[in-house]
Formats: sequence, C-alpha cells, structure tokens
Amino acid sequence: MKVWLYTIISTILVSLISFVGVFALAIKKEFLQKILFFLISFAVGALFGDAFLHLLPEAFEELGVNVFTSSLAIVGILIFFVLEKFLRWRHCHIPTSTEHLHPIARLNLIGDSLHNFIDGMIIASSFSVDIKIGLATTVAIILHEIPQEIGDFGVLIYGGFLPKKALFFNFISALFAILGAIASLLSGFYLKNFSNILLPIAAGGFLYIAGSDLLPQLHKSCEIKFKPAILQFIFLLSGIFVMFLLTFLE
Repeated sequence: MKVWLYTIISTILVSLISFVGVFALAIKKEFLQKILFFLISFAVGALFGDAFLHLLPEAFEELGVNVFTSSLAIVGILIFFVLEKFLRWRHCHIPTSTEHLHPIARLNLIGDSLHNFIDGMIIASSFSVDIKIGLATTVAIILHEIPQEIGDFGVLIYGGFLPKKALFFNFISALFAILGAIASLLSGFYLKNFSNILLPIAAGGFLYIAGSDLLPQLHKSCEIKFKPAILQFIFLLSGIFVMFLLTFLE
C-alpha cells in the first residue's frame, strides 16, 4: 500500500506540471502570438534533446544497441507519419483556426501521452524497488517535464488551441502518467518489457514532430530577417541544453 500511495501522489504531482503554461493566460493575445515561434523553437530543441539524450539512450541500455532498437525508432516515425496523413485526410481541407485544429496539435498530444505513460511506469517501478529511488526518480521527471510542458503548450497554441483549452488537453495528456503507473503496479514485471519497447517508438514520434512539422514552420516564419532567425536558433539550443543538463539528474 505504501508503494501505491507514493506512486499515485508522485504521478499526480508530475501531471500538475502540465499547468506550467498557465502564465500564458495573463499574457495579451498579441504578445503571445509574437513569442509563439520562440516557444516553438524551444519545443523543437526539447523534442530533439528528449529523443536523443533521454529516450534513445535509455532504450539502447534496456534493449541493447542493435538493429531492433533502431528499427523501433523508425516504426515510431512511420506511425506518426500515418497518423498525420489520416488527420490531414479527415480534417485539413480548411485553414487552421480555433474551430479547426492543425494535425500537429493532435500528434503532439498523442506523443506526449505516450511519453507520460512511460514516465508513470518508470515512477511506479522505481518505488517498487525502493522509496528513496522512487522519490529521486520523481524529482528528476518533474524537472524534466517543466521545459517539455512549456514547449508542448507552445505547440498546442500554434496548432489552433485557445490557451485555456491548451492547458486542459495538456493536463489530460499528463494524466496518462497515472495510467502508466497503475498499469505497471498491476502487471509488475511483465509490462516492463512493453515500456522498454515504447521508449524508441516515442523517440521516433518526437523526431517526426520536431523534424517534419515544426522546423519547416520556423523557416517560414522568420523569412529573411536576421534577428528573428538568431533568436529562434538560441531558443532551439536552449531546449537542447536544458535536456542535456537534465541528463545529470538521471
């Protein structure tokens, strides 16, 4: 019961980090639109950093540095490619607006939900080993989630969500951490291998979102203006750097 209590409380705290975007509610819409592409730049860096510095190294450690693990990352890219095609076929006959969301918003929610599910499983398995290890893992994941949730919020706003709806759906996505924790505690060891397989697939999804959807939009947004391009590059590097710093907490 103690393991269950610590695990559920910890995953609830991690889920609440999704409200980090609440600061945007106090920002005027015009100013939010001005900084939106800098948030997107940070999101690109965070997604690349998370995939290359966290998810893939963890997958290689658990599954081995082999063709199978790399293939799962490719599978993740292909899955998100098919998902985006499906969303575009069904929804992208009219421009993006608050009534009509861009597929990137839905793709990001899917990828983030998968990632949060894995985080919940990791927290539960850590507490199952030792309470202290579980607490340390929870702190590391919370610090990891803050920059990622800021980037996710920016992606949802860009995809057509109003700030309040972006916060709500980001929170729904974060709740998958609780589902992952419960699934891990109920199934024990047997689901651990499944979570390891999900790691490279989630990494592939993040690489697809950052590389195929977000980066091209950044190129369109700054046109040939030098200062916005430099600022975007700085924010992109910042996203990568923050993820790099977080590797020392793992």
